[in-house]
Amino acid sequence: MNLRKQVDFPLRRSITVLLAVMTSTLALSTHAQSADPETAASESVELSAASNAANSQQLTLRQLGANYPMNLRGIEGIDSVNFDVRADQVVTGARLQLDYSYSPALLPDLSQLNVLVNDEVAATLMLPTESAGTRQQQLVEIPPHLITEFNRLSLQLIGHYTMACEDPKHTSLWAKVSNRSTLTIETTPLAVPNDLGRLPQPFFDRRDARALSLPFVFMSEPNATQLEAAGTLSSWFGALASYRTARFPVSIAELPDAGHAVVLATGAAAAQLLGVAEVTKPTLAMTDNPNDPYGKLLVVAGADSSQLKEAASVLALGSQTLAGERLTVENVVSLAPRQPYDAPNWLPSGRPVSIGELVANKALSVSGYDPGTISIPVRLPPDLFGWDEESPTLKLRYRYTPQPVSTNSSLLVSANGKYLKSLPLPSVERLGDDQGLLDLLKSDDSLLRETDIDLPLTNLPLNSTLEFRFMYDFIKQGECRDIIIDNMRGSIEPDSYLDLSPYKHFIAMPNLGVFQGSGFPFTRLADLSETAVVLASTPSQEEIAAYLTVLGRFGESTGYPASAVRVTDGADPEQLRDKDVLIISGNDSLPVLDAWGEYLPAAVSGTTQRFELSDLTWRMRDWLSPDPDVNHRGARTSISLAGDRTRSFFAGFESPVNPGRSVVVLASAAPAALSELTDALIGGEQYEGSIEGSLAVVNGSRVDSLVAEETYYVGKLGWFKYLQWLLSGSVIMMLLATGLAVALLSLVFYVVLRAKARRRLEG
Repeated sequence: MNLRKQVDFPLRRSITVLLAVMTSTLALSTHAQSADPETAASESVELSAASNAANSQQLTLRQLGANYPMNLRGIEGIDSVNFDVRADQVVTGARLQLDYSYSPALLPDLSQLNVLVNDEVAATLMLPTESAGTRQQQLVEIPPHLITEFNRLSLQLIGHYTMACEDPKHTSLWAKVSNRSTLTIETTPLAVPNDLGRLPQPFFDRRDARALSLPFVFMSEPNATQLEAAGTLSSWFGALASYRTARFPVSIAELPDAGHAVVLATGAAAAQLLGVAEVTKPTLAMTDNPNDPYGKLLVVAGADSSQLKEAASVLALGSQTLAGERLTVENVVSLAPRQPYDAPNWLPSGRPVSIGELVANKALSVSGYDPGTISIPVRLPPDLFGWDEESPTLKLRYRYTPQPVSTNSSLLVSANGKYLKSLPLPSVERLGDDQGLLDLLKSDDSLLRETDIDLPLTNLPLNSTLEFRFMYDFIKQGECRDIIIDNMRGSIEPDSYLDLSPYKHFIAMPNLGVFQGSGFPFTRLADLSETAVVLASTPSQEEIAAYLTVLGRFGESTGYPASAVRVTDGADPEQLRDKDVLIISGNDSLPVLDAWGEYLPAAVSGTTQRFELSDLTWRMRDWLSPDPDVNHRGARTSISLAGDRTRSFFAGFESPVNPGRSVVVLASAAPAALSELTDALIGGEQYEGSIEGSLAVVNGSRVDSLVAEETYYVGKLGWFKYLQWLLSGSVIMMLLATGLAVALLSLVFYVVLRAKARRRLEG
């Protein structure tokens, strides 16, 4: 049965492709016959071009995961990337624009470059001598029937340099494929049923490698509770999108002309949208977009705003339980509150964490003489305090195939591309007289070893990747005897673990770097239950879009929806008590900004702007010290300017309402400029500079950090560690503490000796 399904699937997909193409052709033909021939012909071409552009996806090999150019070596070198196709689309055409070069030593009659899709040959490129050693470009058409929903694109070099005996690892056997090579996929949309059981599809499809852009539609001007509901949903989609990033355009009472959207509605507007007489309970539904036959609307509705928020929480927290075209929520009970630092995406810091918890077991094994890298993603809590602590220990257990004679094979360990350690992989010969290991090899052709590796926090950025690469020496047998037997295996045992439990949570603030990297301190609680977002009482669409995009970034960091966030206009300071405060302002009308103006390192008022500057502008650092005093760059100058254009900025400071609480401000003089801030927050290779310190100014793709004034601390240290840390930063305090300790000890000895002398005299 399974074999029949595998055989029938390409046939069914090909039939679907043919029907889609025939339908498109028939539509164009009908349109052409109903008008003037010349006009119809031109309109047909324009329609076809627009359709192809709308349903064409172009990705470089770098975007598909090839961080470096593919280096194909040996008589059969191969490298691969993965690409997927959305479930609501069918492929009608695909092509690979290949950018490559190859060795001049290759024999053209025996050498070739194969393009494979899902291990089937899509094309074979000859390697003529006259174009060897120079950059080549070739357009390869890929048959659509080879492409399924999940795909692997492979480039394979079959290389030979001589007709006689050859070295299969000879240095002249090479070809390089640039990771700027592009894969273009043309698709036709498919109509999918209205079924909540398909969620998060089609609104988010994990097969789609592009950034998520999902419109949010409010059927009326949203109040604070409705904005909280929308924030819950945007953070959920942000968590799903992960590294792809997500943006959320906003409109009021206007459905998108094409594509999918999330619609939030209450009362009569919700009833009209759902086609019912009245909405009395929290309701979720998937309906067709009336403006697009292939578009869908995810309707979140309720009789009032509180029911709307309840429906949004059910959707974000329990989407796996939903089914059908429409359903109502009967009851929701919160069983357990979130705890600090328990975000699903963050590495737990209170216990040892096994490698098997972080990646699937099948991703921990590699094979061959030139195997790929085993990558393990690690997302650290941003406020781990590494001062005067032992490095976090990785208890590594690994297994490999020992070679028979002495070699220089090794296991390379690195973090984010930075070399950490090399572990030898001894051959059978080097095991010597260790009879226990030799006996073990008789029953198992692999050898298990373990070691401890120190991973200093300076080598582990917040979002890190631990990388393990098995490097095997190829043993030369002699002329005409070199044959590659692909029996080399290596694996990382899933019970290897990383232990961060010795570290405390303590960090100097404000620190916009950790805000950009992980949303800290707001994400300390994954549901944002200690976060208040301040928006204007009637926020603009751009301000709402910025708010949703920022919460999407928080969801990307924690992997959990912000189901407990609070939105306010900041008029009542009590609403901000015991909260970390995020302020988003697209103009200068927020009262809270006026009230807290003395704490802000920057301000914008109409065409006038004020910025404070420190030595950070003269001495930019690409590292952070565990000693907060080293990072401190207090403001030295304040400049006020007036002009026809103002710059947007990020600012951070301690909350005037609660000591130890944080305020982060995203501000611009015009609502449209807020997109500059959210784009900079998402980041990318196009940005010059980074968001750091307590003030960062954004101008297009340029980011300037101006002040790093760390004035307060978040977290707790044990009393003894805190005392050590305080004394280490001040020689005077160290001398005073030493003098006090000597005085106390002298007093104790004096009392003890006097008592002893008194007893002796009395005796």
